[in-house]
Amino acid sequence: MMSEHRAGTRERLRRLNVTTMVVVTASVGTLLVAVDARTWWHAVILSLGVAAALVASIRWTADGIPRVVLPCLIITAMVWLAGVLVVDGHTAFYGISIVGPLYAPKLPRHRVLAAVGLIAFVAVLGAARLLVSPADVPDALIRYVLIPAGVTVVVTGSMFAGQVFYDLVEELEQSREREAELAVVRERVRFASDLHDIQGHTLHVVKLKVMLAEKLVRSDIGRAEEELREVRALVGDTITQTKELAYAQRRLNLSVELENAKNLFEAAGIRVRVNREADVDERVNGLLGQVLRETTTNILRHAQATRVRITLSESGITIVNDGAREAPLPGLSGLATLKERVSDNGGELTVEQENGRFLTAAAFPSLCSTTLPSAARKD
Repeated sequence: MMSEHRAGTRERLRRLNVTTMVVVTASVGTLLVAVDARTWWHAVILSLGVAAALVASIRWTADGIPRVVLPCLIITAMVWLAGVLVVDGHTAFYGISIVGPLYAPKLPRHRVLAAVGLIAFVAVLGAARLLVSPADVPDALIRYVLIPAGVTVVVTGSMFAGQVFYDLVEELEQSREREAELAVVRERVRFASDLHDIQGHTLHVVKLKVMLAEKLVRSDIGRAEEELREVRALVGDTITQTKELAYAQRRLNLSVELENAKNLFEAAGIRVRVNREADVDERVNGLLGQVLRETTTNILRHAQATRVRITLSESGITIVNDGAREAPLPGLSGLATLKERVSDNGGELTVEQENGRFLTAAAFPSLCSTTLPSAARKD
């Protein structure tokens, strides 16, 4: 789809360029023939140069050089030579001053050298006028050397500038295409991360509750049945969340995730302490909920925690647990993905392990000191 859009943009630019070149070339060429031709066969010779320039303009393409360019270049060079030596037509250079500059910027290499060579060719060919009118040197130099070479320089410079503009537009289209592809990749990563949050979290909680139900089935059948009912409700809730994720309707809520984390930790025999220093800013509520959910899953899965402390501020969350293994910091892919997402939203995610303690903290400094201070309270 993006390639088709890019091709369509290039085709629209090509049509616009061709239309402009044809209109200008035909108008100026017709005027010059009418002014410079003194007989009908003078008009025919000069018209050949204009016609070749029109053909080259019509066949102009965004990429490459068409086969008609070389014949058109030869015809316009012959018309200029005839204008210098035979018909006394000082505007006969018009055709070659269009065809040459039109395609010199499109050469794969040595573009500047080709442009300089073209200008020199026009000037040298015009200087041949001195062979047929040696008595009037100043007039011949002005009309057949300086003016044709100057016009060719101006047209060539304009064509190079136009090619640079076209290349910039092409690079812009390519950049937009790459950005769109990157956005698709990011969205897939985000979807995979959210799906991991939902499914991984649920599976670990289900495992925990099933293990608890197995222990209670002989001693407290009522409690075991309650745990199994919670498992069924949890699975049903996960199915709903997965559907919401698929239809882009899912949004995490920090308060819900906090209550869920407290229940899970308490069910696993882990003491939980929640400190609320301020109300969390709604702009980061969902992201902090994701951090809490991923950290809860990691604690239940990787740590032998007995205590967890959760601290909430206006612009961040800190989760500290004991029971971290005395080993190098494990590779937690879920937190790594969240770190990128938090960073993209102007925040910072910190993960530290020291002396049996594991700390996960997400902070958004740009949101600090924007609300009235509130008394710290504990849940």
